[in-house]
Amino acid sequence: MNREYVLASGNKGKLREIMAMLDPLGFVVRPQSDWQVPEAAETASTFIENSLIKARQATGHTGLPCIADDSGLVVPALNGEPGIYSARYAGSDANDEANNRKLLSELSGKQGAARDAYFFCAMVLVQSVDDPAPLLATGQWHGRILLTAQGDGGFGYDPLFGISGSMDDGSWQSAAELLPEEKSQVSHRGQALRELVRQLSVLSTL
Repeated sequence: MNREYVLASGNKGKLREIMAMLDPLGFVVRPQSDWQVPEAAETASTFIENSLIKARQATGHTGLPCIADDSGLVVPALNGEPGIYSARYAGSDANDEANNRKLLSELSGKQGAARDAYFFCAMVLVQSVDDPAPLLATGQWHGRILLTAQGDGGFGYDPLFGISGSMDDGSWQSAAELLPEEKSQVSHRGQALRELVRQLSVLSTL
């Protein structure tokens, strides 16, 4: 089984999380920036399709198999926003802080279950641009958007994403307050990556 892969992402937080989970398993993972692969235009309407766009572009530039994910935050009370636009919710050049401010503004006045949300991740692996059977894994992580940010870890919406009953007193803890190894055990990305590795392991025994 090939264990050298390109990771089609320029998001430092994603790179850190995925590489930390794959390195101990013996996978050699290098970011697409090592080949100056440009960021792909995410023109599709679903997480799965966008992950395939990114993976095919990176493998086309490098000639190596590629892992890519597309993920985001879904808030049902906001009709699924920010969804596939999570990274650019507050504008094409928005940073995490701006996206978080917009999310809190959009949820202003909403309480309780109206703030329920989940992270969704679609992760794919393609062996080539024309791979007819890419591997696909998904993960979901359910929680609630907090009233204020908590914690200094993670990235993106992590400081606002609350995990129900995660503290001893039953209060909410944010994803940004988890240790990296704790987050990888429960997160949407951790779920998807473990399933992708399982599929790879099955293929290696055929």
